[in-house]
Amino acid sequence: MDTWKKWAIGAAVVVVVGGGTRAAGLWGGSNGSSNALKFSFPTEIQTLDISKNTDTYSGTIIGNTGANLLRVNAKGKAVPELAKSVKVSKDGLTYTATLRSGLKYSDGSSLTAKDFVYSWQRIVDPKTASQYSYLASGVKNADAITAGKAKVSTLGVSAKGNVITFKLERPMPQFNYLLTFANFMPQKQSFVEKQGKKYGTTSAKQLYSGPYKFEGWNGTNNSFKLVKNDNYWDAKSVKTKEIDYSVVKKPETAVQLYKQGKLDRASISTPELYAANKSNKDKVKVPEATTAYIEYNQTGKNKFLANTKIRQALNLATNRKELVDQVTSGISTPATGLAPQGLAKTASGEDLAKYVAPGYKYDAKAAAKLFAEGLKELGETKMTLTITSDADSPAAKTTLDYLQGSLQKALPGLKVEEKFVPFKQRLSDSQTQNFEAVVSLWGGDYPEGSTFYDLFKNGASYNNGQFKNSAYTAAVNKAETTDALNDAARDSDYKTAEAALYKDANFNPLYFRAGYSLARPSVKGIIINTTGLNIDFKYAYRK
Repeated sequence: MDTWKKWAIGAAVVVVVGGGTRAAGLWGGSNGSSNALKFSFPTEIQTLDISKNTDTYSGTIIGNTGANLLRVNAKGKAVPELAKSVKVSKDGLTYTATLRSGLKYSDGSSLTAKDFVYSWQRIVDPKTASQYSYLASGVKNADAITAGKAKVSTLGVSAKGNVITFKLERPMPQFNYLLTFANFMPQKQSFVEKQGKKYGTTSAKQLYSGPYKFEGWNGTNNSFKLVKNDNYWDAKSVKTKEIDYSVVKKPETAVQLYKQGKLDRASISTPELYAANKSNKDKVKVPEATTAYIEYNQTGKNKFLANTKIRQALNLATNRKELVDQVTSGISTPATGLAPQGLAKTASGEDLAKYVAPGYKYDAKAAAKLFAEGLKELGETKMTLTITSDADSPAAKTTLDYLQGSLQKALPGLKVEEKFVPFKQRLSDSQTQNFEAVVSLWGGDYPEGSTFYDLFKNGASYNNGQFKNSAYTAAVNKAETTDALNDAARDSDYKTAEAALYKDANFNPLYFRAGYSLARPSVKGIIINTTGLNIDFKYAYRK
């Protein structure tokens, strides 16, 4: 998932007793009920459209107000939720889910198997233009449908009574986790079509199948709340009646509100806040599987970035350790590739990030040499590069300030210009290639390598730089087809993919994000996921 936390169910999932939230910036609350839990976001939410959402903040609301066939528990396992059972055929090509009886939406209307079929069909329908349509790749006819070569009705998802059947074209090791994912939660077709373009644009323009309902969001305001959904099938397990949310853009303000007792959580992941609060008894580490990186627009918008030596020089001139030390006070870890630490383990038990690392390093001398060679090939003696980042994130500002100074120092003839835009615009600009280079973050959607490696395949919707790397794409495709059920072979494919990205310098990994928060010790039962739904409030309560 994408945001300056995007940071979008990883290998590590924990129950937090007074615990943290993902550094995504879930910093605490609004001024509602005195008994309510109080949280905040560092930026506005974008949409409640289940099929179209891509950012973590909106996903946090969707994931806590919706439910899927399965839900990730405190041990990181996908367990029955709206389904009372999910069975898998021996060949891994057929999943059969049987719904619980009497399921309802927040308005009291029936929730049926057909609502799941519609949600899956809607996300792959080219008319929806969902950036997450690629997640359905592997379900029968999904790729043909998204390419406009088959009818939506031919998707391999069908319903009969209270049973939903999924037919796959190939085994998908991550499929159980897709059955927990917010973008595949059920949607009532009649409601969606009645709302039309207004669907998901306010809290009143959505139905809720999960532990909470969403109230008070008009599409632009910065204060809203989650309220217990009495029609939720497992309402008896939901102990909290209200969770107040507000947008608090400055982390210093959030910390002040926390210390005043007005918020139940506040990020202290900036160097200054961490240093000032590292001895606070409420400090907790926030687990996540998130990579920060630079994307290069390789469509020709900046002719220099079409040159491989120029991109290689930029990568070699990036001092990731110094960046982490200066920008995060060593809280985060220098990135070694695309897949972050804590995402998944290899067949031998090694962290996937360590196994696939292709050898990113800082070498200013080699960088300057390659840069000069690249400029010469283009008939130029100097280069200007505009790097875009988020205007509403202090971490984004300090990261870009560091990159500007360090890259210009290492590469004589380079001028780096900073461009700061609101988070929402940064997402839009990335998707429309309205950038030269952009600092992005991606947090895994499920604990398996493809949640990162699918991003940059040729023609992928999240390949914002629109580069083509056939060796990379072939390796990822092999992992997802021929080697789908062979864990060791799949690990090797991902290692090959990382090497291909490194060789062509198609992107520039910066750091694997980690963080700390201040968390109210009296708040119990929160589940923190390193990928997917980053904070699950179903069992949360104040003791």
